[in-house]
Amino acid sequence: MKDIIALLKKGSGASLTASIVNFFIAAIKGSAFILTGNVAMFAEMMHSIGDALNQFFVYVGSGLSKKAPTKRFPFGFGRLVNLVLLFAVIIVGILAYETVREGLKHILEPLPVETDTTMLLINIGVLAMAAILEAFVLFKAGKELLKQADQPFDGLKPLTTSFIHMDRAKPATKLVFLEDTVATGGALLAILAILIARFTGFSQAEGIASIMIGIAMFYIVYKIFMENAAGALGEHDPRMEQRVSEIVLRHDEIRDIRKLFVMKEGDLLHVEIVAELDPDLSVEEVNAIRDDIEEMILKQRHVVDVNTEFEVDDGHRAWPQTQNELDKKPKK
Repeated sequence: MKDIIALLKKGSGASLTASIVNFFIAAIKGSAFILTGNVAMFAEMMHSIGDALNQFFVYVGSGLSKKAPTKRFPFGFGRLVNLVLLFAVIIVGILAYETVREGLKHILEPLPVETDTTMLLINIGVLAMAAILEAFVLFKAGKELLKQADQPFDGLKPLTTSFIHMDRAKPATKLVFLEDTVATGGALLAILAILIARFTGFSQAEGIASIMIGIAMFYIVYKIFMENAAGALGEHDPRMEQRVSEIVLRHDEIRDIRKLFVMKEGDLLHVEIVAELDPDLSVEEVNAIRDDIEEMILKQRHVVDVNTEFEVDDGHRAWPQTQNELDKKPKK
């Protein structure tokens, strides 16, 4: 039990925060349903419960994926987070389908516009509170995303520049960031639709807003599914491969890189290198170069192991880098 708790402490903080906040939002919407008897608010409550359970499941999966390798699973459990997220997007897909279906229903069979001012204020108040809470989670997720991307996260950057660096975030953080982007925007869009329906009589506005939110959720399903399907199969990391190549080629004794592969295992990275050396080096010099390279690479974020092999320079350049760039290597 202590081992499980220790692993959960390593889980995605953004997922846990989002889960707690969504349970709280569900409670608020449930209270509004009891007060108003609004069936739409009941549906919103169930939607928030679904989000909360989904994000808690992602939190648990992201923590368990940190479990150390075992005899049965010698490569570790890193890809577990990819499998968990594939399951999570199925839930998001179901919610997206229901959201679009309800939107179409409201367009084809529009409900009477709410004229009771008290009920209107309760509905708008609940949605406004939900928007504020979701924006808080979005800010936290954006901050965590920027930390993982090694970018500054001061001021409003978690709500602005985080979108630019989203592809460099951990899978669980990315899912929470996208979900809460849609949730925050969706709550504001729902408020706008209610006001349009109330003051113009165009009751189909709420249905249109629902469809727009559902389409945005389907985008999340597509993006997260494609990325985590690749991760579950075993995907390389080209950005880290470039960084590792710079570390390797800074040694003047290394003539070329014959093979370099950085494989993602969930949040973790495994590095494989085959480099070509000056044939005149001694064994001691080769070992010193290997130790220096592996020490530098293991300092990179998310890298957990490095396997380095050396071959004698064959005189043919294999690594796709220009000779001009190689000539610019800093001298020792």
